[in-house]
Amino acid sequence: MSLSSKLATMQRLLRRIESGFLILILTTTILFAVIQIFLRNVMHSGIPWGDTLVRILVLWLGLVGAMIASREHRHIRIDILSRHLSPHARRMLGRLTDSVAAVICTLVAWYSLQFIKLEYADGIAAFEGVPVWLMESIIPFAFLVMALRYLLSAIKPPALQDN
Repeated sequence: MSLSSKLATMQRLLRRIESGFLILILTTTILFAVIQIFLRNVMHSGIPWGDTLVRILVLWLGLVGAMIASREHRHIRIDILSRHLSPHARRMLGRLTDSVAAVICTLVAWYSLQFIKLEYADGIAAFEGVPVWLMESIIPFAFLVMALRYLLSAIKPPALQDN
């Protein structure tokens, strides 16, 4: 098996893991929210830390979704100028914007890691003894993954899309 086929196999595996994780988070968020609503409206009770968990799951959902959007090159972009450029100029503009996005994501990853370190030092629990820093750890991780993807895309951009 060649190196490129091994890398392609690894990429497919990582895509499946990432997509599966997104599905798991979405399903868990929906189920937990429905359970909370049922418990409140029917049983007149609820899980005390349920709302906190749903908020944390929404954070994770958004950031894993952003990772997948960067993987699929479906991030938010303003496409006024690129439609009027030549393919070469479009490629150069894409490399520039991917480079800027990589720098910004790297900065966000760095500063969010500093934030996580402060949360770790504080030792505050989000719910049921689960530390806040652990729940927020998706922030630097997701932005680091996105930074790497944008950097790789700036080095070797995906095929041009004429849509």
